[in-house]
Amino acid sequence: MKRLFDIFAGALLLLACSPLLLALAFVIRRSMGAPVLFRQVRPGLRGEPFTILKFRTMRDAEGKDGRPLPDAERLTRLGAFLRASSLDELPELWNVLKGEMSMVGPRPLLMQYLDRYTPRQAKRHEVRPGITGWAQIQGRNAISWEEKFELDVWYVEHRSFRLDMAILWRTLKTVLKREGISAPGEATAKEFMGSEREGDH
Repeated sequence: MKRLFDIFAGALLLLACSPLLLALAFVIRRSMGAPVLFRQVRPGLRGEPFTILKFRTMRDAEGKDGRPLPDAERLTRLGAFLRASSLDELPELWNVLKGEMSMVGPRPLLMQYLDRYTPRQAKRHEVRPGITGWAQIQGRNAISWEEKFELDVWYVEHRSFRLDMAILWRTLKTVLKREGISAPGEATAKEFMGSEREGDH
């Protein structure tokens, strides 16, 4: 049922949002140039890599050392708006249709995090990653990594169609309120370096 819902909801939303997608692509192209889409390899179900699609929110800018500037300096005003409204996530509907993601599930993070998870935290990859999830409606980027992963695992252990519907409904309210967009003092979220607390391993 979950996969059938993902296909139905993903296709319906892509169709309904197509004018908005085209308009956003045009605005991003005019303000930040090409490419319009941000592509990055992320771990999916069982940690298998896939290429996630998002609208671009940052400009290309490097320091004197040739390295990209910090996120806070590269994030544009348009990009900040797209992130706050979660409109940058809309292209992920294509990932949902392809079966790489689900409408609801733990958010797909970075490939380098795979070796940093505790065995319990790694359980978040027992399901497809989602556009939204239980952790997103509980604090998004404003909570610690450990809290976020525990919420992800709770979802994996208690997932159901009814829970997914509740998460989707609460996601709408969270987006409208623009809650938990970034970690305190960060443009987005700090890099996860691993859990060192006793009992995590």
